[in-house]
Amino acid sequence: MITLTQSPTDPAFVQDPYPFYDQARANGPFFRWSNYNMVCTGNWAATSAIFRDRRFGREAPPESAPVIPDHLRPFYAVEAHSMLELEPPRHTRLRGLVLRAFTSRRIAALAPEITALTHQLIDDLPPGDFDLLAHFGQKLPVIIIARLLGVPEEMSDDLLRWSNAMVGMYMASRTRAREDAAIAATEAFVAFMRLYVEERRARPADDLITSLIQAEEAGEKLSTDELITTCILLLNAGHEATVHTIGNGMKALLEHGTPHACLAPDAIEATVEEILRFDPALHMFTRWAYEETLVMGHTFQRGDQVALLLGAANRDPAQWEDPGAFIPQRPIKPHSSFGAGLHFCVGAPLARLELQIALPILFERLPSLRLAEPPRYKDVYHFHGLERLMLRR
Repeated sequence: MITLTQSPTDPAFVQDPYPFYDQARANGPFFRWSNYNMVCTGNWAATSAIFRDRRFGREAPPESAPVIPDHLRPFYAVEAHSMLELEPPRHTRLRGLVLRAFTSRRIAALAPEITALTHQLIDDLPPGDFDLLAHFGQKLPVIIIARLLGVPEEMSDDLLRWSNAMVGMYMASRTRAREDAAIAATEAFVAFMRLYVEERRARPADDLITSLIQAEEAGEKLSTDELITTCILLLNAGHEATVHTIGNGMKALLEHGTPHACLAPDAIEATVEEILRFDPALHMFTRWAYEETLVMGHTFQRGDQVALLLGAANRDPAQWEDPGAFIPQRPIKPHSSFGAGLHFCVGAPLARLELQIALPILFERLPSLRLAEPPRYKDVYHFHGLERLMLRR
């Protein structure tokens, strides 16, 4: 197995990580990334297999669990109740309860609101050149999630600020200052959600928080701490990746001169799936091995950690013809952007719905939309998103 060195904060890598991924993938299904001291894969088959293999999971084996510094305990106290970080049986129970409230019917019913909000945000765009992320991409998903949960919409700026600070904990450019900001945001977010959950316990409403409170499985309900963490997870995950996907997707559509026909009702699903595959918002997701396991010639020992490089797996030529090309008409195939297996993203249907509704409206309302300056990516690995997206009508 080859060892490669590549700083994830190197400016050239931040702007275009795909040449490094291609180099790594060409040397076999696995490689050791020296900067992380971790075995990684950008191979589609290996990524897909590990996502679905119950011998791998998100929770570290007790003997391998990292020691958490005291100053980070408030953040990881929230993570301790996150279904994203848990394995069965706790994951099964939490996910089952969440899915009883976060139903496909509830998500589908949001379509008129997403449509109306898209038009409203376009109406509110400033004159002249504008940053689509600041004025549209950041607002649409956080407002929709706030409405879904039943959180006051006027809190959306605070929710966005707290979420941005918290996800800084997952970035390769993480510093002590970023950690301190994440802890402050976590404590503010938890305090707000605790008050709001208690209010909804006393005064139920027609919203997701009330449904989560009322959800029951085998006589069990979510505890207050589980409710708080679940709401924070839905808010953070429900907007962070969608913001990046809107930006990356619009960049791809405009740079490639995509025909408006690709945004028609009978074509938009395939276009959105190609956006999600071509330049995904999340590029790395890790798993722990729970026992000795052989995968495509490499033996993992219990306690080994493996990084699944989603952006690389989505461009594996063994899975896609001409994978480096943006082809909205490409036949739909499964991609890795929402994960797979037990931890498949519960918010995937909502993210897809927002993209399928918002993108056609943007081009219908602003048919001459074009780039006002070359877009640049932010130093946010293992996320992947733009600093801004300046557009001209």
